[in-house]
Amino acid sequence: MPRTAPRPSRPQLSVVAPPAARPRRSPRRSLRSRRAPFVLLVVALLAGTTLGLLVLNTAIAVDSLEASRLRAENTSRAQEVQRLEQQVIDGNTPAAIAQAAIEARLVPAGPAAYLVLGPDGAPVLRGEPVPAEAPPAPAEVPPAAAPPAGGN
Repeated sequence: MPRTAPRPSRPQLSVVAPPAARPRRSPRRSLRSRRAPFVLLVVALLAGTTLGLLVLNTAIAVDSLEASRLRAENTSRAQEVQRLEQQVIDGNTPAAIAQAAIEARLVPAGPAAYLVLGPDGAPVLRGEPVPAEAPPAPAEVPPAAAPPAGGN
């Protein structure tokens, strides 16, 4: 069957020269060049984090050693305080005081006398003062037991 309807006219086509070609990067090089700074950033962050953790761990270890040393020092000082307190307690007993007095060549006092003010304000002597006995002479050290004079 023949067509009787008019055909639409076609536009005239012509070949046009492409614009000046700009150098195109290959897709692989372009992708690599965009990823390089990111990879370097990630590697730098990992290295920085690792070094930071190393420094932190070292500082903690040093502080731990110092704390252990101070704890040991506190323990030894607490033991020294207990030893000194025990010496004070032992030195305050009547027997220890009497022994120290004997070693210092002290003698017990005799009966004491007291001055008391009478009703009229005059002093009155009560008791009889007696002088203390002289301490015994120190025992002579035999010459054989004496330490050498040169100190060597």
